Amino acid sequence: MYESGYFLNSHTGENEHRPYERCMALGASSLSDAQLIAAILRTGTKGIDATKLAEEIIKTCGRFDTNDNDSLIGLANLSIPELMKIKGVGRVKAVQIQCICELARRIAKKTAAVKLDFSSPETIAGYYMQDLRGLDKEHLILVLLDNKCCRIRDCIISVGTVNASLVNPREIFMEALKYGASSIILLHNHPSGDETPSRNDILVTKRVAEAGEIMGIHLLDHIIIGDNKYTSLKEKEYM
Repeated sequence: MYESGYFLNSHTGENEHRPYERCMALGASSLSDAQLIAAILRTGTKGIDATKLAEEIIKTCGRFDTNDNDSLIGLANLSIPELMKIKGVGRVKAVQIQCICELARRIAKKTAAVKLDFSSPETIAGYYMQDLRGLDKEHLILVLLDNKCCRIRDCIISVGTVNASLVNPREIFMEALKYGASSIILLHNHPSGDETPSRNDILVTKRVAEAGEIMGIHLLDHIIIGDNKYTSLKEKEYM
């Protein structure tokens, strides 16, 4: 059968070995993990077809991953230079893979945000963990919430050391007022992986909380992200 520019041999099952054509015929849900990657890459390399290359990519990524051997998560965490170390993956394929992983991550986050209850420190930490845990500088994130503790939006307040003398509560509450937030949450990462709050972390928290009481916009928590770990300053009774 010939349709829309692809060939499908329904008697021989030839499309089983051609992920792009199989996707056209049966939909993306019919593809395995390796076939999905192969359909995106479209081509393999010398002596290896796209599916075999995809299988090798998944196998290699399993060695990088520390999360229950889920190779797809390992794939999503690899940089372009790391992807290019895999035999058969050049710059173009590495960019393709990283872009599709980033797109999937953004879709998943936006979908999850609609249902999440941001009154739970564990939920909040889980939502931001993968974004923050691998950064090499401290990023202070402001999360704006409505009166039902649902996320309105978030934004980066500062990059670098989270210092009480540098964090400006005025900037934080201008954002909160602009978007009609009822409450706010602060998060930041520790590049060292140690989630223990520093003296500056505690000072920042107290300073913003005090300003929030005056403004009538409460600081619900300040969460520090480490390497797959977190600390809630509210739970530790620092606020």
